[in-house]
Amino acid sequence: MLNYHLPHVWGLLSCVNAHPLSSESYERNWCLQMFAIVETGGKQYKVSEGDIIFVEKLGIEEGATYTFEKVLAIADDNGFVAGTPTVEATVTASVVKNGKGKKIHVMKYKPKKDSKKHIGHRQPYTKLQILSISK
Repeated sequence: MLNYHLPHVWGLLSCVNAHPLSSESYERNWCLQMFAIVETGGKQYKVSEGDIIFVEKLGIEEGATYTFEKVLAIADDNGFVAGTPTVEATVTASVVKNGKGKKIHVMKYKPKKDSKKHIGHRQPYTKLQILSISK
């Protein structure tokens, strides 16, 4: 007997058409939210519609839309499709903000040489909100 009173189980059953306490609907349907795996800036991100992600700086002004060129995989209710190397799909996002991350302090020190060097670095980023995923 599954314990349906746990909050994480209710999240899984949110899109099942039948009553959530029915074991038939639980075993028959698993709710799979559409997602895609995209590559930008040498990194891969798993994104769904409405997600907000931070990527390497893209050089696009705020409010503009961006379409990912490399969509490596896509999944929806029909199944999972992985590309070789990419899939014929588009992921569209809007640029929310361009900014810099937290400062990282780097200290170089050589003992007995009276040599100290302090360097700070702030990595630029682009904040994106995923608008749509389409095949």
